[in-house]
Amino acid sequence: MPNLYPAFERQEVVAHSPRHVRSFAELTDEELSAVAVAWDSRRATAQSEGFPYVHALVNEGRDAGSSLPHSHSQLVWLREAPPAVTVEHPAALAELLAEPGLQIVEQDGLRAVAHRAGRLPYETLIGGDPFELGVALRLLREVIRRLRAVEGAVPWNAWLHDRHLELVPRLSVLAGVELGAGIYVNTVAPEDAAAALRR
Repeated sequence: MPNLYPAFERQEVVAHSPRHVRSFAELTDEELSAVAVAWDSRRATAQSEGFPYVHALVNEGRDAGSSLPHSHSQLVWLREAPPAVTVEHPAALAELLAEPGLQIVEQDGLRAVAHRAGRLPYETLIGGDPFELGVALRLLREVIRRLRAVEGAVPWNAWLHDRHLELVPRLSVLAGVELGAGIYVNTVAPEDAAAALRR
């Protein structure tokens, strides 16, 4: 459905379930499959209408920017890939996903790993080859469940880039060093984050 308060030319909301579900962690496999179909379908429609890139994202919790209590995602239709996507290096991503000490969980050829240079504690990447969106969303749900077991119900953001998902739990406040200098102070080492989420 269209976003009631769009910040972009085209912005949509995808409700994740007809049930009242507050967290992505509560979604069933069938609901996650429907989300994957919706994202893929809307991406195809966007491309046919002259928007080559769709930025799919989930904000969960008020401190992560969510204004609805029902689990949902947003699709932002863009005329070109955003800067964060254009500067990525696929080889570096593949190398990071292969680091055994950072692995959290694996399913059907895709891996969830703690980011080596995460901006905030428990920042996670989900990817692999071949990338299958439905599997990636199930892995995201699993990492969210594990994160809730370790830290409780924390706010978080996740987004889809071309061939991977990124998850950033909002466990720290971004202040002047992070916002002004682009230097992030992460108080949890990636190996420790991966170990905690593996347990």
